[in-house]
Amino acid sequence: QVRLAESGGGLVQPGGSLRLSCAASGSIGSIVVMGWYRQAPGEQRELVAVIISGGSTTYADSVKGRFTISRDNTKNTVYLEMNIVKPEDTAVYYCHLQGRSLVGIRAYWGQGTQVTVSS
Repeated sequence: QVRLAESGGGLVQPGGSLRLSCAASGSIGSIVVMGWYRQAPGEQRELVAVIISGGSTTYADSVKGRFTISRDNTKNTVYLEMNIVKPEDTAVYYCHLQGRSLVGIRAYWGQGTQVTVSS
């Protein structure tokens, strides 16, 4: 019914950059929130960055000034530009979407894409 197609993960050296993409399709309703979470081994899943329907953004303190979230409403796609990456950024990154429909707000998750920061 709903698909979140993530792409852009991979291996990158410290200080480098990469761009994650997540395209949403299906019966998502009206998008309320779209963004990215990440989870490292042995750690809890944490918010990285989200963008709200009105355009406001929220970033984890650890990525402020380095990561930028953006969206293309026409394509129902959200992006995460990751710059000056650090080994601590290594994690599985999950696309997240909250959509509003007549039945209420539903949350959806992508399968995750691995980001590894290593030299």
